[in-house]
Amino acid sequence: MLSYGVFGFSISVVLLCCVSVIFPALISSVTSEFSELPFYTQQVDPFEVGVLAIPFLIINGIVLLIGIVYYKKNYSLNRLFNFDVSKKITAVTIIIILSAYIVATVPEFETEEEFPDFHKIDERLEESRLNGKFTIQNAIEGNLNYQVIEPHVKYSLLIISEKVFGDYRVVAFFASIALLVATFFIAKEITKKRVPGIIAMILVLQSNVFLTYDTSVAYSNFWVLFYVLSLYLVLKKWQFSHILFVLSLFSKLLSAIFLPLTVFFVLNNTNGKKRMYLLIFYTILMIAGLFTVSNLSDDTNSTFLPENFIEGFEQFSYQLRFDPVILIFLLPLTVVLFLKSLKGFHQANSIQVLISGFLLIPPLLITFTEQTNEPYRLIPLVVFFAIGVSALLGKIKQDEP
Repeated sequence: MLSYGVFGFSISVVLLCCVSVIFPALISSVTSEFSELPFYTQQVDPFEVGVLAIPFLIINGIVLLIGIVYYKKNYSLNRLFNFDVSKKITAVTIIIILSAYIVATVPEFETEEEFPDFHKIDERLEESRLNGKFTIQNAIEGNLNYQVIEPHVKYSLLIISEKVFGDYRVVAFFASIALLVATFFIAKEITKKRVPGIIAMILVLQSNVFLTYDTSVAYSNFWVLFYVLSLYLVLKKWQFSHILFVLSLFSKLLSAIFLPLTVFFVLNNTNGKKRMYLLIFYTILMIAGLFTVSNLSDDTNSTFLPENFIEGFEQFSYQLRFDPVILIFLLPLTVVLFLKSLKGFHQANSIQVLISGFLLIPPLLITFTEQTNEPYRLIPLVVFFAIGVSALLGKIKQDEP
């Protein structure tokens, strides 16, 4: 029953996102204030198909057909990928991939970051470098713009980067490299094979969204890295999972929205005392977060714009317009993960919930806050899409109930 509930939630979210892939103007034509008289205009056809609509429908039809046959005939992808590579070959392959990535990225450091938010962060960091120091205290002391919820970990790492390397972006780039490595390890842990981990790394590297923000200071990947590591530690060293989640939280407050996703991941992957201790901590963290938010100053602006919720899904295809692999294969991935979960692969449920949760974050943000949708917030989606694809190659024994 759990698999059906998870799939119902996941497919609903994914289908809402896919509407904008087929009909990019449909949602806005219904929800926009200009969809009614006297502003109504027929200059935009709400049913005009998008550029990726045809390949989306064809590829999804083929993949879904294969998935149904796969399930009905009790076939397994493991029969096609029932092999692995040695630790030595894996290490050499990862070194080659990362070396090529580093060489291709280094030229970005010859120019300054162009994102508008960079200048705001640069001003804040300048205030923290008093007397040549770079402590967390200096990052917040005497500055009324800083609050308890500020990303102190992020600022501290950026200041260290400037002090050690003379450039804020170096450590931010290291975080992106570390995120690729973390993606490999969590995919390997889920599938119990190394080849899927390598595939997951490559899928993240081909993402335009990831490559756009991999050296950014304003939109650094510290928060994503710490969050992915916190989930990996749930599987490996659960005693340290909460520490990495807190680091993610103080790298970017947005990580707080991930708490329900983490709780599901814990419930789906732990038992006994391990589950109890983790749930107690994350419950305490959730209560502390609610208490902190409720005691923030009145200067914090909050809104409730329900019409923005549906509009948030419209921006999905636009923000990932240069990531056709995700746009085209997200729906079949969701269906195939569901079929795999029916065969006893419980990790498929975790991945479906994580992917759907990350898809929901942009609509929720613009519904309940004055935040605008930014593509960098989809980097966790990119990572777990890659992990989801790799999860299809898990060991045969994991396919058995």
